[in-house]
Amino acid sequence: MTSKIRPSKGAPYARILGVGGYRPTRVVPNEEILKHIDSTDEWIRSRSGIATRHWAGPDETVAEMSLAAGGKAIADAGISASDIDGVIVATVSHFKQTPAIATEIAHRIGAGMPPAFDISAGCAGFTYGLTLAKGMVTDGTARHVLVIGVERLSDLTDKEDRATAFLFGDGAGAVIVGPSDEPAMGPTVWGSDGEKSETIKQTVSWEVYRDTPAGEVRFPAITQEGQSVFRWAVFEMAKVAQEALDAAGITADQLDVFVPHQANMRIIDSMIKALKLPDHVAVARDVETTGNTSAASIPLAMERLLATGQAKSGDTALVIGFGAGLVYAATVVTLP
Repeated sequence: MTSKIRPSKGAPYARILGVGGYRPTRVVPNEEILKHIDSTDEWIRSRSGIATRHWAGPDETVAEMSLAAGGKAIADAGISASDIDGVIVATVSHFKQTPAIATEIAHRIGAGMPPAFDISAGCAGFTYGLTLAKGMVTDGTARHVLVIGVERLSDLTDKEDRATAFLFGDGAGAVIVGPSDEPAMGPTVWGSDGEKSETIKQTVSWEVYRDTPAGEVRFPAITQEGQSVFRWAVFEMAKVAQEALDAAGITADQLDVFVPHQANMRIIDSMIKALKLPDHVAVARDVETTGNTSAASIPLAMERLLATGQAKSGDTALVIGFGAGLVYAATVVTLP
């Protein structure tokens, strides 16, 4: 039987056309974290590699940070806001269940009336969004998609939890995904391991917080089983990263840049060793001054590498996000 459905006609390939980032103005050093937990600056640095992080002020909302990062990405791509015909926002810290913050951002940035939606995939959220945007462009349902990773994790940080109080930061990173005449985004290797879903989680559900008498339950925060997550990230994510290289037909020595999720410096170092990355590969280490910004971490790190000259336009980069779920996604891209 012959199908009556007309086939999709999109671009032959997709690529990242521009990148932008926003870090809140307030810089929080480890010394400030130590006011609430029994630890030391040396311990925090040795366990995570983090020296400072940025925490958002009252006016630096999820929407405002997204608009700032998105505007920079649009300018970097050399297009106008009216050219945007898709908006994807990856976040776990937008406190309204509905509507999606993406619709507000699309309107306020001047994108007209594009499809706009939020996704919740934890620290892999940006890479998930990147993959969805690629599909939209090659399928022909959009030509220029704004992908934003944004978090205000300071709102979900228990400042008295010694295991996590020092980890999280705030910020937004964004890219424009558009058409390409040549392959510039490799296949995505992604998945989940729900058996380990309890290793990174919200302390109590919003339902429990709503139904419990005031003062008896603390405001929900993010907690994690640090050692379990560390082992999973070190041993399993290096395999996923290698699978992404293989899927793209790239070897480690052909890479120019490695942009892993900025969770922990020790995890990054372990992945470099497992992948046997040569010394010429520029590695994102944004976690030292930005902390773990979950869905925002990869685009923020990518932007800093390009801004500082550690990476350049046209470089081949391996990106991998992983976190709560547990979920993961890795792909190889050409930098804008």
